[in-house]
Amino acid sequence: MTDMLDIESRGGRAGTTLLDVDDIVMHYSTKEGAVMAVDNVTFQVANGESLGLVGESGCGKTSVALTLLGLLPDNAEIISGDIQLDGESIVGLTEEQMRRRRWRDIAMVFQGAMNSWNPVYKVGDQIREALRLHWPETLTYSQETERIGQLFELVGLNPRMAERYPHEFSGGMRQRAVIAMALSCNPKLIIADEPTTALDVIVQDQILKELKNIQAELGMSIIYISHDIAVIAEVTDRMGVMYAGKLVELGDTIEVFHRPRHPYSFLLLSSTPSITGPRRVLAPLEGEPPNLLNPPSGCRFHPRCPFATEQCTREEPVLTDIGGGHAVACWNWEEVPEIGGLQK
Repeated sequence: MTDMLDIESRGGRAGTTLLDVDDIVMHYSTKEGAVMAVDNVTFQVANGESLGLVGESGCGKTSVALTLLGLLPDNAEIISGDIQLDGESIVGLTEEQMRRRRWRDIAMVFQGAMNSWNPVYKVGDQIREALRLHWPETLTYSQETERIGQLFELVGLNPRMAERYPHEFSGGMRQRAVIAMALSCNPKLIIADEPTTALDVIVQDQILKELKNIQAELGMSIIYISHDIAVIAEVTDRMGVMYAGKLVELGDTIEVFHRPRHPYSFLLLSSTPSITGPRRVLAPLEGEPPNLLNPPSGCRFHPRCPFATEQCTREEPVLTDIGGGHAVACWNWEEVPEIGGLQK
């Protein structure tokens, strides 16, 4: 096999910025009005870094991912902001221009592995199609086959499984094959959207370890999206907490876990049991996220926040660095107590 086909890192120098999301705003148009799904979201991902996005269902995590990939539905519109991928703006690119960036520069592991596969085609043939459409040079059939075998070995699958249909794979095997497809064109950045959904805890742990090993081997960057805080704790360097379309906290994963500064982060973690630290009483997170057709004024979390003041109902806080790269959007972050017993 030529060097062109070797599975190798395409990431840049470690620590340099690969992805720069700057104040992006994206709305969905509906008959009832505009749904403010992504509202003034800003974050960066460095080469070789893993970033987690966590929050309740409907908080905007997947909408951020689809915005990055340019896979928004017809009723979605990027209102303002910019997204720089490896130094080039990808906002405003045509579908053809964006198609050339997908798979090769940015790829996605979608949640629900069974739904990611066409049941009437062999798994290897579906990966072969991705190679034919997105690999920068034309490959021979034998080169494609060898590449698919490499990918299967990388994710812990027997290359002979490529000749089987999706229904012949277990749930964990299907998820590994989805990861293999995402890796097929050596992307610089992978977005993993709930990569272990519907898997039992043992297979979940295996998949997460596989992803960490692959990232270390290839030096690529990963954005993990999950509502499962334990998953984010295990696999990420930094984490962002989203609520009602906004990024409300961003920082080092260990720092956020031990010392959350936003009340929403605090309550999420307080409602999560720990098997490594001392026993503690779990605090429920009461209420529901707001309707993004008509979100509350001021801080969107204030109707559920035990630390809210009158200022929170009037003025919207902005994401502000409070030291050490830890940023929070809260007027009363100093009032939030520390959480004990959480370990990464």
